[in-house]
Amino acid sequence: MPTPPPRLNVAQRAFIDRWLPGASVVCDHSWGLVDNVVLEVEAGGERYIVKADGESAHHISRELDAHENWLRPWVEIGRAPRLVAGDRMAKILATTYLPGHLVLDSPAQRRPETFRQAGELLALLHGQAGVTDTSYEQRENAKVLANLDKPHRIAAERERQLRRIVSAWPDTPVTIVPTHGDWQPRNWLDADDQISVIDFGRAAPRPALSDWVRLEARDFRADPAREAAFIEGYGADPREPDAWFRERLREAINTAVWAHLVGDGAFEAQGHEMIERALEEAS
Repeated sequence: MPTPPPRLNVAQRAFIDRWLPGASVVCDHSWGLVDNVVLEVEAGGERYIVKADGESAHHISRELDAHENWLRPWVEIGRAPRLVAGDRMAKILATTYLPGHLVLDSPAQRRPETFRQAGELLALLHGQAGVTDTSYEQRENAKVLANLDKPHRIAAERERQLRRIVSAWPDTPVTIVPTHGDWQPRNWLDADDQISVIDFGRAAPRPALSDWVRLEARDFRADPAREAAFIEGYGADPREPDAWFRERLREAINTAVWAHLVGDGAFEAQGHEMIERALEEAS
């Protein structure tokens, strides 16, 4: 394919013509669930990744925030892609290509060493300067309650219970640090047993423990050795019980609602399971 596919708009095609002239598509890595495009392209004998948002998506701005502000500790050791160029108005960016295979559903996902390295990498990201946020809890609680107003398949009685719980939570100040936002094997690459990181569309300042939630939902439960190795690599365990419960339950509710809206049945089921586990383990 000598030119990018027609899902890119005029401004996005112009961006590619400027920064990666003559680019041809090697592989389309788009998920198809949301309004964005992820392309592996070749230009000038090198490979790159091009990401572009559609009208309803907002990932590129967060990806650019991450590349411009927080990813240097990973890029300097070759464990994250380097930004080539980006355009916030056109909602597109290009990065260098990282070799490797997705850890998700690969032999690497079963190796504790993978999780030890992932813990080390996350500690590098979180180790950058943190700040106190006096409104984080209030914002996140409001977001959860707003999500419960959207179409979902949470039972009515359970929804009422969740609303009561969330509405009673405190809005105490928290320390926020740069976070990945989707820290799990589907965003890790394995190249000769070395783990690197991709996909920063959910990157934002949050409490450090927020990057532990998606691992707890699946991988830590599948094999406790993964959790132990991750804690070893990270160097500490930030999961203070009350804050951990709030973060887990918010993530569970948001997962169940979002997955229903985009039609991802498996992920929706995981969200419902996360809700039930969080409630059960807190009782």
